[in-house]
Amino acid sequence: MDRLIHTALNSLANLRDTRVTSAQNLANLAVPGFRRDLQNEGSAHFLNVLNTQSARAFQLERADNGFSRQAGPMDRTGDLMDLAIADRGFFYILPPEGGEPALTRRADLQINAAGALMNGAGEAMLSNELQPIILPPFRDMVVDDLGQISITPIDGPDGQRVQIATLATVDPADNLPLQKSQDGRIRTPDGTPLPPPDQMARVLQGMREGSNVNATAELIASVELQRTFELNLRMIQTAREIDEAGSSLLQMPSG
Repeated sequence: MDRLIHTALNSLANLRDTRVTSAQNLANLAVPGFRRDLQNEGSAHFLNVLNTQSARAFQLERADNGFSRQAGPMDRTGDLMDLAIADRGFFYILPPEGGEPALTRRADLQINAAGALMNGAGEAMLSNELQPIILPPFRDMVVDDLGQISITPIDGPDGQRVQIATLATVDPADNLPLQKSQDGRIRTPDGTPLPPPDQMARVLQGMREGSNVNATAELIASVELQRTFELNLRMIQTAREIDEAGSSLLQMPSG
């Protein structure tokens, strides 16, 4: 009977991780460029007791959680500071706390007091030389499909455009392993350097990409998870009742 209870408890532990992932996705539903977290697949391992394999199995995680590379919905804002990548690819960014560059799909741009080009998360957008992009005062800005940034200087004549930098983008191969680090940014799992920019991603100006989380699917999954949770609790309660019934049969009759 304890094996039935053990199986139900192990299932509840797995459901907890799934619910955390689902809650994370729903919490970032409105974050531009957010990539939906995927549940980590596990593998079964049997418990060994005194060098003897038992019937109790545990599901252990094999690796860190992955994420969905599917493109999110595109919203045409008309704002020159909103950029997006069509279909495949990523921008290079530098986290505000420093460290190694990472990848992102978020490009709701703004300029800080030092003139550095940042996204809405406070991450510095990097050039194809993997350096922060500093913009002088300008009247308007144009970003072409390759990510080349051209501005009209604030004191320049009408029609004059000056190319300042090129946004670093990459379209990594499908077999390149990528995952979200603990800070939520996309890097390689083993810490190896990211591939160099190849400018193969197509940049769209005046567009903002939303999160690729499907709210309906996540809510339906949450309902199914709740039902599964209740079913496992019912299994534990049933196992308890069966165990108590069996124990009562073994008791000596009284009176």
